[in-house]
Amino acid sequence: MTTTTNTTTKTIDEQLTFDDQVIEKIAGITASRVPGILSLDGNMFSELADKVTSGSNPTKGIDADVGEKQVALKMDATIEYGKSAPEIFKAVCSEVQRAIDKMTGLKLVKFELHVNDVKTREEVEKDAK
Repeated sequence: MTTTTNTTTKTIDEQLTFDDQVIEKIAGITASRVPGILSLDGNMFSELADKVTSGSNPTKGIDADVGEKQVALKMDATIEYGKSAPEIFKAVCSEVQRAIDKMTGLKLVKFELHVNDVKTREEVEKDAK
């Protein structure tokens, strides 16, 4: 006599998603730690909002386009005078790519860094006062 067992495996529809702002925050915190990046800069509205609230927003100057499995990022930054922009770009791209992959599993497929200013550390300290 043969006995058969019917096993029905139920599958779960699983989906992990991220808000654009989460990806922007990961990218912002990571990029701000790269030597040569003095600040990530937003538009005039975000600059005014920071002065009014006296806060700092790690997503300022960052725009993320988040898909199901991949991410595209654009960043505006001020870099340190005398430093190599191409080297800073490579370091930021590499570090951001690594952080996004590690924390979210998403792949960075496009990365743009727009350098909108060059300042000395002294200029940044003076502007902060």
